Amino acid sequence: MTVVDKTHAASYTTKKGRSYPFDAIECLVMKINKDQNEDKMAFILVADYDNPGVLINASEATYLISEGIKSPMGANLSAFSSIETAKKAQSMHSGSLYSWKQLKAKLSK
Repeated sequence: MTVVDKTHAASYTTKKGRSYPFDAIECLVMKINKDQNEDKMAFILVADYDNPGVLINASEATYLISEGIKSPMGANLSAFSSIETAKKAQSMHSGSLYSWKQLKAKLSK
C-alpha cells in the first residue's frame, strides 16, 4: 500500500519483521481490534499530526477526533506526540481526546 497522507499514516511491524502500512490511523486500530493480535507486534506507530512524516509510538500518543481535521478514511482521527499539542489542536478545532486504550475501545464498537 502506498501511503498518501503523511499526517494520518500508521503502521505496525510484527515480531517476525513484517511491516503493514495504513493510510489512516482508524484502519490500523480496526485491524488490531479485529485480529486481537497486538501482543504479536514489535512496533505500532502513528504519524504525529504536527510533524508529518514523523512516526511516534501509538501507545504514547494522544488522539483527537475532530470534524475540524479531516482524515483520509473519514473518522477525523489524528495523533499527537503530547497531550499539550493535542489540547492545543482541540482548542482550535474542537473534538474529543483519547488515549490509545480509550481509542481502541471506542473503535471496537
